[in-house]
Amino acid sequence: MIPVRPVLLSGGSGTRLWPLSREAYPKQFLPLVGEDTMLQATWARIGPLSGDAPIVVANESHRFLVAEQLRQVGAPVPRILLEPVGRNTAPAIAVAALQALADGGDPLLLVLPSDHVVANVDAFRAAVREASNAANDGALVTFGIVPTAPETGFGYIEADGAGNGVRPVKRFVEKPDAQTAQQYLDAGGYYWNSGMFLFRASRVLEELERYRPDIVAACRAAFDDAKRDGDFVRLDGDAFAACPSDSIDYAVMERTDAAMVLPVDIGWNDVGSWSALWDVTERDADGNAHHGDVIAVDTRNSYAYARRLVALVGVDDLVVVETDDAVLVARKDRVQQVKDVVAQLKAADRTQVALHREVHRPWGSYDSVDVGDGFQVKRIKVKPGATLSLQSHAHRAEHWIVVRGLARVTRNDEVYDLRANESTYIPIGAKHRLENPGRETLELIEVQSGEYLGEDDIVRYDDVYGRTGQGA
Repeated sequence: MIPVRPVLLSGGSGTRLWPLSREAYPKQFLPLVGEDTMLQATWARIGPLSGDAPIVVANESHRFLVAEQLRQVGAPVPRILLEPVGRNTAPAIAVAALQALADGGDPLLLVLPSDHVVANVDAFRAAVREASNAANDGALVTFGIVPTAPETGFGYIEADGAGNGVRPVKRFVEKPDAQTAQQYLDAGGYYWNSGMFLFRASRVLEELERYRPDIVAACRAAFDDAKRDGDFVRLDGDAFAACPSDSIDYAVMERTDAAMVLPVDIGWNDVGSWSALWDVTERDADGNAHHGDVIAVDTRNSYAYARRLVALVGVDDLVVVETDDAVLVARKDRVQQVKDVVAQLKAADRTQVALHREVHRPWGSYDSVDVGDGFQVKRIKVKPGATLSLQSHAHRAEHWIVVRGLARVTRNDEVYDLRANESTYIPIGAKHRLENPGRETLELIEVQSGEYLGEDDIVRYDDVYGRTGQGA
C-alpha cells in the first residue's frame, strides 16, 4: 500500500454532548465508547496504516491534552498545529498540507475527524488501501457512508455511476428533509458525507489555490510566521484570524472536477448527539444503554451516564447525564436542543459551558470541591516531575495541606519540602510555586481565603509551559 500521513482534526468543542463534553475538555478527549478516548481510538485504527507520525490540528488550549493522550497509546510523537481561533476544515487542512510538504516529500494525507466512531476497523483500513491508488494519481477522495436510514442530520454525496469502487462525485447535497432523504435511500447511489478524505498534500493545496487563494495565502502567512516550540507549531494569531472560515466541502470538494467518492460500510457514526451515542453503545434487553452506576426499573430505550448512583423508574426514551456540577434530562428525540442550553449558559457567562468542576492543566488538575463567601477549597493533583508557574495573587491567601506525595514549595526566597500531613501558608502577594519532585502523583488540599477568588487573580513571573492569561 502507498504510505499515508494521518491528519487528525481535533479543533471541535463537542457542545452537543454537554454536560459531559465542554469547550475546555471536548468529546474527542473522552472515553465515550470503550476504554480509549475518541482521539486515541482514531489513532488506533489508522496507526497500522502508517509508519509516520500524525499531524494534529488542534485548539491551542488543548495542546497538552493531545500530546499526553497520544503518548499514552504509544503513537509516534505528533506534529501538533495550534489554531489560535477556529476557522473550519479548509484552513485546517491547508496548514496540515503545508506542514506535510515542509517535512519532506508529498505524502498522501488521510484526513480524519478525531471524534467519530468506526465499528468495523478492518473494513475501514481496506477502504483506505482501495482509495490510495486514485488519491496517488491526483484524485481528492472522500469516503461516503452507505446509508442505513433516511437520516436528515447529514449531508449526502451522489456518486456518478454504479458499482462499489472509487467513482467520480456527481454532486454534494445539503441535509435533506425526511421525504427527500427517503428518496435518496430508495434511489441508491447516495451516501452520507463522512468528512473523511484521502489526497496528496500538493493536490489539495493546488485545488485550494485554484478556488480559494485567499485561504491559502492566509494559511501560508500563518504557517511561515508560526512559532515552533518543540513539537508544537503555534500558527501566527493575526494571520490565521484573518483567514476566511470555510469547510473543505464548500471551498473545494463541491467545485473541483477531481472529487471522487468511495462508498464504505464501516459502522460509522459521528456521535453528534446523545441519541447517536445511544446508537453505538451496547444495550440491554430493554434497549437501555448505561454508563456508570445505574439502576433501571420498568425503563426502556434510555441512555444514562452517571458518576453517582442514578435510578430510572418507569421512564422510556430518556437521556440522563449526571456530572459533578450539572445534570441533563432530555427526551431522546429532543437532544439536539442541548445546543439551546449551551447558548443560554454562554449568554449568562456561566463557567459550566467551558469547564468541568475538575479542570485539567498541563501539570495535572484541580477540583473545586467547595466554595462559599470568601473561601474556596480545591483538591489539587500534580504529575510526577511537573511544576506550576511562579505566581502571586493580589486578593487571596492559600493554605496547602499535603495528602499524598512530595511537594516542593517556593515562597518568596524560601524553598522547602512538604510530605503527607504537613502544611504551609501562602500569604497575599507572596511569590510562590508548587513542584512535584517525586515519582508518584502529588495530591494536596488548597484552602483559599480572600475578597476575590477568580482564576484571573494571577500574576505569572515564570512558566515552563509558556502560558499567558488566566488559569492556574
